[in-house]
Amino acid sequence: MRGTPYCYYGDELGMSNIKFDRISDYRDIATINKFMYLRQTGGDTAAFIEEQKRSARDNGRTPFQWDGSANGGFTMGIPWLKVNPDYVSVNAAAEEKDVSSVLSYFRKAVQLRKSNPTLVYGRYTILDRENPGVYAYTREDGQKKFLILLNFKNTPGSFVLPGDIDLFRAKPVLSNYPASGGAQATVGDKPKSGGPQPLRPFEALVYELANPA
Repeated sequence: MRGTPYCYYGDELGMSNIKFDRISDYRDIATINKFMYLRQTGGDTAAFIEEQKRSARDNGRTPFQWDGSANGGFTMGIPWLKVNPDYVSVNAAAEEKDVSSVLSYFRKAVQLRKSNPTLVYGRYTILDRENPGVYAYTREDGQKKFLILLNFKNTPGSFVLPGDIDLFRAKPVLSNYPASGGAQATVGDKPKSGGPQPLRPFEALVYELANPA
């Protein structure tokens, strides 16, 4: 998948969308205009607010959560939008100290990509194409070859690899699960090839495979 990766502020902390209950909490003109139109035409404004909790643009525009102080350390004044209440635990200061935090994982993923041009320029090949829950693919350039496995569901998933990929000889280089239960521990439990192989809920794994040459 070629292109320049980008992230919105807060992605590196795992900041989540806020869910406003009142139209007065919103600032996005599209949301406000639609609400006013529904109110004037007898539409279901309550249902609209519930839908906006899932789709409004303001959900991802709340102030950055720097620390656990008032307003997440973003301002000593009144912020344009309310701060997500989870700022007390989800904030940059707390995650800086936690080696298992989303921020720490984000940095590892960025560093892995920066130090391996194969992940930037290598040939992309999708695997197990019809799998509805697991995204599996390789990137290779003749020097290195990587296997990326991503389970997008909150339930266990499985994937099938082609017979020429040998996970017993693969080197796990990134996992979003702790080492005691992540890639380091599971690589030896997976069959060499063929048959469904497991992934835990929302598990993401990156393996460096044996030299493709």
